[in-house]
Amino acid sequence: MNVTILDMIGKTRIVPLRHIVPEGSARILLKLELENPTGSMKDRMALAMVEAAQADGRLRPGGSVVEYTGGSTGVSLAFVCAAKRIPLQIVTSEAFSREKRDHMKALGARLTLVPSPTGGTTKALTLEMIETARKLAAAPGCYWTDQLNNVDQLSSYERMGEEIWEQAQGRVHAFVHSVGTAGSLRGISTRLRARDPALRIVAVEPEESAVLSGRPSGSHKIEGTGAGFIVPLWVDGLADEIQTVSTKEAMETARRLAREEGVFAGTSTGANVAAALRLAARLGRDRTVVTLAVDSGMKYLSTELYAYPP
Repeated sequence: MNVTILDMIGKTRIVPLRHIVPEGSARILLKLELENPTGSMKDRMALAMVEAAQADGRLRPGGSVVEYTGGSTGVSLAFVCAAKRIPLQIVTSEAFSREKRDHMKALGARLTLVPSPTGGTTKALTLEMIETARKLAAAPGCYWTDQLNNVDQLSSYERMGEEIWEQAQGRVHAFVHSVGTAGSLRGISTRLRARDPALRIVAVEPEESAVLSGRPSGSHKIEGTGAGFIVPLWVDGLADEIQTVSTKEAMETARRLAREEGVFAGTSTGANVAAALRLAARLGRDRTVVTLAVDSGMKYLSTELYAYPP
C-alpha cells in the first residue's frame, strides 16, 4: 500500500444542525473540517502550499519552511512537514491557544513567540509576526509559505467547494464563512458560484475588528480570523454581504454547539454558525445554508472558550 497519513486530508463529512436552528428557518449544513488529521481545515492549505513549492523548486530538497500563524495553519504545516521530513520554523504568539503551540512543538516545529500586549489578535501583532517571519526566511534554503499572499492554497479550497456541492446534492442556497487569509472563502465560493451563480456568499468578521465593513481594527479573540487589515487574498465582490460577530457571541454559539448538537469546535466555528443562524432565519424554509466547523474544540481547552472553573 502507498497510502500515507497525508492521504487522510479532506473528504470530511457534512451534517445538518438539528437542535439549535429555530422552526421556520432554512436548513443549516455543517461541514466537519475537524475530521482532518490535525482537527483543522488548514491541513488542506498546508499540503497544497508545500507541495506546490516542492513541485516548482521554491522549496528544494534539504530546505526548510517558515510561517507566521495564529496556530491552526502552523499545526497543519507542522503535520505536513513532519510527514515529509522538512524542518519548520513557526512565528506565533501567546495570544493563541497553548494547545496549538504544544501541538506544533510535538510535531517537531521550532517556535518563535511574539508577545501580544492586549492578549488578543490585533493589526500590530499580525504585522510584527509577518516581519519576524520575513527575517527568518532570509536564511539560505528557507521557503516562506506566507499564507496571507499564497495563492497555492486556493486549489485545495476549490476542491472543498466541490465536496460541499456533491454532499449537499446540489442544493445550496448560501455559504457562510469567516475571513482569515480569505483563501478558504475565495476558493470555496469560486467553485460554488461556478455551479450556481445565484448562490449567496456571506463573509464573517469579528465585530471588534470589522475592517471589511469599513470600521476600525481592534483586538478580538476569534482565533484565525480578523487580521486587522484587508488581507491580500480578499477581492471586491467576493461576498454578497459581510456579517460581524462579537467574540462573546462566537464563544456562546460554540458552547451551544457542544451542548446541544454534540459538535465540539472552536471560536471561529461559533462565529460561522452564529452568522448562519441569522441568515437561515431570513431565508426561511426550503433553503439550505452551508457553513464550516473549522477546527476541533480540543485546540481551545485552556482558553476562555472552554476553560471552565473547577
